Amino acid sequence: MLADVVEVLECPHCASALSLVDGRVLACANGHAYDIAREGYANLIGPGKRASTADTPEMVAARREFLARDHFAPLVAAVAEAASEALALAPSGLVLDAGAGTGTFLAAVLDANPSRTGLALDISKHAVRVAARCHPRAGAIVADTWGRLPVRSSAAALVMCVFAPRNAEEFARVLAPGGSLVVVTPQPDHLRELVEALGLITVDPRKPERLATTLSGAFTTSATVDIAYSIVLDASDALAAALMGPSAAHVSEPDLRGGIASLPSPIRTQAAITITTYQPRANETPEL
Repeated sequence: MLADVVEVLECPHCASALSLVDGRVLACANGHAYDIAREGYANLIGPGKRASTADTPEMVAARREFLARDHFAPLVAAVAEAASEALALAPSGLVLDAGAGTGTFLAAVLDANPSRTGLALDISKHAVRVAARCHPRAGAIVADTWGRLPVRSSAAALVMCVFAPRNAEEFARVLAPGGSLVVVTPQPDHLRELVEALGLITVDPRKPERLATTLSGAFTTSATVDIAYSIVLDASDALAAALMGPSAAHVSEPDLRGGIASLPSPIRTQAAITITTYQPRANETPEL
């Protein structure tokens, strides 16, 4: 695991600093130790936590397949641009991708910002196995976004949260002065044709309101960008899109295949996403 990443990690049991021992173990001064897997990641799930909502190997494989087809390439580029603009305001600190999945978005941000190091964090060990190798300047850990992050305070120049849970207090804690939070959320029209035809989980129309409520205590909005573009999918693309998200737990693959077979070919749908950049309230400049 990268030394720059190890320097910002904390023990999930006692919040003491972790250090790398013999290149194979992360350990703290209180005797807690965590093996580094052969793929290069460490499991830092806190005590009493269970990865019950983690992505399965099948979901991760579907996400890798879908992203490899570049259907989200405009979105990945837009996220990298928003992240780069935010990073220009922070003189130091790494990029923390909370709920990183396979690390595709983190890799794009690191490509665009060669002086930065990244940390992929996800509750799914299957996703983290992939994210650990997403970029030469990225490390990866298994951790729960809903709990205390095993990351020291003020360590991150940027926290990214792409289609993932948001922990406002922890995000604010780990951000360095001048740091920013970039959140990516689907709009109600995102992949609507697939959602309606296949009975997938829909996006709550009140999601922007709920997001604002969740983050308003710790953050203020500094920029918002809406991204919408057309996507053309073949049957395998559509199946991967359906299986890579939470709908995979609610609709069987045979039912999905049957629904896809009934759709026109190729399948035309739309990506519709909002990218919002936030500043911690502690970073606000007081009015004179």
